[in-house]
Amino acid sequence: MTGLRLIAAGHTPALRRAVFGGDDPLDEAGRNAALALKHSDTLLPRLFPHDRPWLVAPTHAARQTARLLGAPAVTDDPNLTEPHFGTWTGLTLDQIDPAALQRFLTDPAATPHGGESLTTATHRLTGWLQRQTTSSGTAIAHPLVIRLLAAAALGLPPATPGIAVAPLSVVRLTHHRGWTLHL
Repeated sequence: MTGLRLIAAGHTPALRRAVFGGDDPLDEAGRNAALALKHSDTLLPRLFPHDRPWLVAPTHAARQTARLLGAPAVTDDPNLTEPHFGTWTGLTLDQIDPAALQRFLTDPAATPHGGESLTTATHRLTGWLQRQTTSSGTAIAHPLVIRLLAAAALGLPPATPGIAVAPLSVVRLTHHRGWTLHL
């Protein structure tokens, strides 16, 4: 049976300000929270086995989170990047036309920013997830990516309401004739 641990990268200044895209490092609270997670649980080695691969989105936040959690070595995986937000990259929610934002949030195929739709990002992530069915390990990425992976594993559409992934959330998936989400 395959086991994946998906970890949402810690807080960054951009994440706190609801900025689309970017590559900020963790902020002080994000660093402290990652260290607290590392030291909070005697089960940490079982939750994040060090003898299995650690894959990270090629971002400062994902790499820093892995380092602070004590990952022995990490491999950048470009498939774990968040969607490309086109002209919205670097903008906050209040800087975007409300009608365009509403369309993006309710229609997973919409690309009012000229970047990657949630549907396209989900296809990329679903392909990555399918390639993980024969291996075990830990992956760290932006909370949105972890949310899209969890939805894909459960066969839900990318814009499924009611799935929220906070920074440093841990989602465990196992695969045996299909993915199972463990909380």
